[in-house]
Amino acid sequence: MGFIGSGSIGRALARLAVESGHHVVLSNSRGPETLADTAAELGPLASAATSEEAATAGDLVVVAVPVSAFPHVPAAPLAGKTVIDTCNYGPERDGHIPELDSTALTSSELLLRYAPDALVVKAFNTIFFKHLLSLARPAGATDRSCLPIAGDSASAKAAVTEFIDSIGYGVVDAGTLADSWRQATGTPVWGTPYGPYSDEKGHPADEDAIRTALATATR
Repeated sequence: MGFIGSGSIGRALARLAVESGHHVVLSNSRGPETLADTAAELGPLASAATSEEAATAGDLVVVAVPVSAFPHVPAAPLAGKTVIDTCNYGPERDGHIPELDSTALTSSELLLRYAPDALVVKAFNTIFFKHLLSLARPAGATDRSCLPIAGDSASAKAAVTEFIDSIGYGVVDAGTLADSWRQATGTPVWGTPYGPYSDEKGHPADEDAIRTALATATR
């Protein structure tokens, strides 16, 4: 797995991935040397590289960067690959992006503009990174949580579903990339089902809870 961006959500995902037996290649905008300690902490299944190298190395690639950094995502090595978009748009951080402010595009559709040959799937943008770590459960657990995903490629969504299952979560299909506004910042499924940030352990959110939250989203 390649990671373009290794902030809080990227590191949490990488940790869960390594614990589930996946090899991970981490990258960020500051260079692989800044990730040496993180890779060492994660163990022999983790390494650090440039963004281009991480994108090339991964069969599955996670993009975990500010939306304003989308123009710098290496597009060529992502062609034909399943790409997990974990990103949330925040004008206070990203600056105002007219297509997103007007809801002409979702943030995942904007990423697709910069990496047009990637198979983008929106996932992991709705859960606090500490909850992501604490709520993982094995298959069959009665308190297993679900995460919403959205995408246009059935095969890519199947690959992401398989990965999410491997790290301890179920999946609710939230539709296409155009539908992914239902899991955008501030919607009912964003954070709320898993509890407040002040409760670092969070609480489980099953399939019904996620479907209900998605159904009540409005623009």
